[in-house]
Amino acid sequence: MGLSDARNDFLHKLTTRLVRENQTIAVEDLAVKNMVKNRKLALSISDARWSELVRQLEYKCDWYGRTFVKIDRWFPSSKRCGHCGHIVDELPLNIREWECPKCISRHDRDINASKNILAAGLAVKVCGASIRPDSLKVKGQLRKTSNGELAPVLAVSVDGGLPNPEGKKQKPNS
Repeated sequence: MGLSDARNDFLHKLTTRLVRENQTIAVEDLAVKNMVKNRKLALSISDARWSELVRQLEYKCDWYGRTFVKIDRWFPSSKRCGHCGHIVDELPLNIREWECPKCISRHDRDINASKNILAAGLAVKVCGASIRPDSLKVKGQLRKTSNGELAPVLAVSVDGGLPNPEGKKQKPNS
């Protein structure tokens, strides 16, 4: 078995396992084409085949009747505190751990981002809306969903509550 076949086999097994074991898969819509322009990361990013991983997750979720959610690439998944929701102004890529200036929680950048992406994906599943950063500033706007329908812009609250148009939190449907 060649290297390419081994990578394909691994991707198929991984995506099948992820989809079978989870009802909802949430991924960040990354600009992979722009990321491979970084010479230091290009080979690693290409080897990982991120685009193919997302493609397989998407079609397998559809196949198995699971929910697949792509979170907008501009959603501040790394910069948003997973405890209080505060968004730091800047977070350079070389900073792997950071402390929230508002609630003093310490975060691993990647783990915090994954929790925020999951929260956003579950909010989309519950409300059927699109996730956009700083959506409270664009209150009342609509955005097209993947199936072409218009949906209200939604902000995600960290404690599971979802803001209504007046900015007050409401509990999600269980």
